[in-house]
Amino acid sequence: MSGDVLFLCHRIPYPPDRGDKIRSYHMLQRIAEVAPVHVGCFADDDRDMGFAAEMARLTASQCVLRRNRSRVAAGLGGIARRQPLLVSLFDHPELHRWVGEVLRERPIRAVFAYSAQMAHFVPVLGPDIRFLMDFVDFDSAKYAAYGAQGAGPMAWINRREGRLLLDFERATAERADISAFVSEAEASLFRAASGLDADKVRAVENGVALDYFDPAARFPAVEGGEGPLIVFTGQMDYRPNVEAVEGFARNALPIVRARYPQARFAIVGRKPAAQVQALGKLPGVIVTGAVPDVRGWLAAADVVAAPLTIARGIQNKVLEAMAMARPVVASSCAAEGIDARDGAHLLIADNAAKQAAKVMGLIADPMAATALGQAARARMEQRYRWSATLRDLPAMLLDETPARVRAA
Repeated sequence: MSGDVLFLCHRIPYPPDRGDKIRSYHMLQRIAEVAPVHVGCFADDDRDMGFAAEMARLTASQCVLRRNRSRVAAGLGGIARRQPLLVSLFDHPELHRWVGEVLRERPIRAVFAYSAQMAHFVPVLGPDIRFLMDFVDFDSAKYAAYGAQGAGPMAWINRREGRLLLDFERATAERADISAFVSEAEASLFRAASGLDADKVRAVENGVALDYFDPAARFPAVEGGEGPLIVFTGQMDYRPNVEAVEGFARNALPIVRARYPQARFAIVGRKPAAQVQALGKLPGVIVTGAVPDVRGWLAAADVVAAPLTIARGIQNKVLEAMAMARPVVASSCAAEGIDARDGAHLLIADNAAKQAAKVMGLIADPMAATALGQAARARMEQRYRWSATLRDLPAMLLDETPARVRAA
């Protein structure tokens, strides 16, 4: 095989320090092992822009642009073009120009687009260039769920987004050689919605960096405190995470503290939204904001909670906690897609009373909690090494069989 790869990503895939970056970084790293890679992506802020020079060690060339389009401008543009807001938010004439230049001047053998909002940067390709679309999650289903739950203008916006995004996802998948999703559950849902077969829609699972997320590794310890510690980790301006911690802090934690008055709930993650910051005023709630190393908080946790009510794909936060040999109490949707058994590798609970009961059971029986954490670590070692989950990615992307000619 000869030729280069064009890699398009909605957020700079470096460093792997948040959910979407973790997957995109490891995919970039895997592809760079077999072919020169040209990366076009966006940076959310100055911090992200500062990582471009470090990422260059993995790339043959790159274009990192500061994303600065407002939601208002994106919304108006999307309405005018009947375009999903998610796509309109990630539009930039300079990236369109750069993509065209790379396709003209470099020996591109394959295009890899990460996340639905990058598909519109992929033009009609010739028959000798393969196109792998990594949707990651079935995003339109998430917006449809938001629309079904709410009322008023935002519910209408979310329902519209769900409809338009599904049409966009289907059209993109029709022209891609392969569409990837983070779990077989997501892939199966999309096959049913799109009518495409398993040869066109496949699961490429996430992994976890087991040498890094290892309880035996060296990392700064979190200063101790009195009382059992329950930990949640995640990007804290992301709506599903915000809703998850708000529900747990207001409904489950008081039940736990009625039995264990010193119990604490630590919300660990960058950019806490205003409603998350407000939770810090509740008894027993700690809001850390960004931390230099999440492993210290995971290692200190008596229990890790993942009480999401809306979740797509595989939750990295759950994989990381299990890799750190911590007992996890997760909702069904947070555990969906993870090859682990309720009661053997983690505990599943779907409302505040059940979540509190599972947490209190683990606090009351430290030996059982330790055993559950050890079983979780063993399961991660068996199933979720990145080298195993991404083993077939180069073959999927750089298949030597002729690509189908795509319709305009």
